Amino acid sequence: LGGICTAVELKKQLCFDNFTIYERDSTIGGTWRGCGSDIPGHWYSLSSEPNPNWDNLYATQPEIRDYWQNIFDKYDLQSHTQFNSMVTSAVWSNETQRYTVEVTNTVSGGKTTVEANVMFYAIGGFQKPVFSTDVPGRESFNEPIWHSARYRHDVDLKGKRVGVIGNGCSAAQLVPVLSEDPSVQVTNFCRTPQWYVPRTNYAYPRWIKWAFAHVPFVMRFYRGFLMVRLLSKYIASKAPKNEVTKLTPSYPPGCKRLIVDPGYLECLKRPNVNITWDRIERIVENGIKLDTAEVVPLDAIIFATGFSVDPEDLHVRGSLGTTIRNLYKSQGGPAAYLGTSVPGDVDLAAYPCTGPNVISGSTSVIFVQEAQIGLALKLIKPVLSGHIKSVEVKQDVSEQYNLWLQDRLKDSVWNSCDSYYHWDNDRNSRNVASFPGWLKLSLMGE
Repeated sequence: LGGICTAVELKKQLCFDNFTIYERDSTIGGTWRGCGSDIPGHWYSLSSEPNPNWDNLYATQPEIRDYWQNIFDKYDLQSHTQFNSMVTSAVWSNETQRYTVEVTNTVSGGKTTVEANVMFYAIGGFQKPVFSTDVPGRESFNEPIWHSARYRHDVDLKGKRVGVIGNGCSAAQLVPVLSEDPSVQVTNFCRTPQWYVPRTNYAYPRWIKWAFAHVPFVMRFYRGFLMVRLLSKYIASKAPKNEVTKLTPSYPPGCKRLIVDPGYLECLKRPNVNITWDRIERIVENGIKLDTAEVVPLDAIIFATGFSVDPEDLHVRGSLGTTIRNLYKSQGGPAAYLGTSVPGDVDLAAYPCTGPNVISGSTSVIFVQEAQIGLALKLIKPVLSGHIKSVEVKQDVSEQYNLWLQDRLKDSVWNSCDSYYHWDNDRNSRNVASFPGWLKLSLMGE
């Protein structure tokens, strides 16, 4: 979605169409080839391309993908896109003032190189599935084992004993669906409790869709309304009574990502669902061994343990001769000026979708990326117009900004627990995701 949004704004804001999108898969959509969203559709869409025809408050995967396909077609992005193409490296030349970009065909493995004046890394925040390092023994298990992000649709779970490791957003969506079949025995292995808010979904009647499409400001007002959420004694009202204490976090709401409950708490009452808080010692041949010495026998194991925010494929070497990844490691995690530009990386807008420290933790990432792309275009407009050869943020300016930012974050709610908002998931390390201020400030770079 970051690439599509960037391309749309290049055309609309700058009337610029000399660009190429490199997409590593064969179709558009990224995450939304296979997922629904826990953000309402009217909020999880472009403000410049509102959609009055969402069927429900929470849009389904087919709706989301159709929405982005329509935008892709509307702006003729097919002619600008190379599918099955992955950027594997880019090296800046101070002499030519351009990047030499290596593109690898993901089907044939063949490599080509192109030159570019400006690069956008629209690769998103979550880079790859993570298997918990403190759960050893995956290779010992004799039955199917996989990560929720690489779901094994070829495995029939009917009548099987299934272990789900983790209880974050992915597991909360997975466990209710798996346990709909009473013949599937699900055991959910949990470590840290989560905060939940109700997922009150409803269908939009025809007259509401008409008002969204034809009455001025109605849809924009509704987008703003969707930002308001109230936390209540929701866990106590939905979860099994004997699990309420363990399911209720001791850290404040917002420290980790809030889970819009898709029926997880209610499904824990089903007779074919078990939940355990005992620590996993290791995976063994026939199941999972707990630190109590008990072995839970299983026929399949699914890791719902999240994603890495470390961009392993980000092999970009800038004007200072170092790669972005090495720079990030040397400073204890990703950092950028206004979440967009990194010292030494000329004309590179790293992560125009979700750059370092631009997320509020409670809003639509689409809204975030719109504003960040707008900021990035302001930075590189003089280059695209030919007035100057390159743009690079100063080291001292970036350092000063990030010192201010981390100082603001140190007493915030995000430092109250370990989470993926932090480098290495450690609350004592750099917060690489959150912005400590008003949403407008984080988006507009003011």
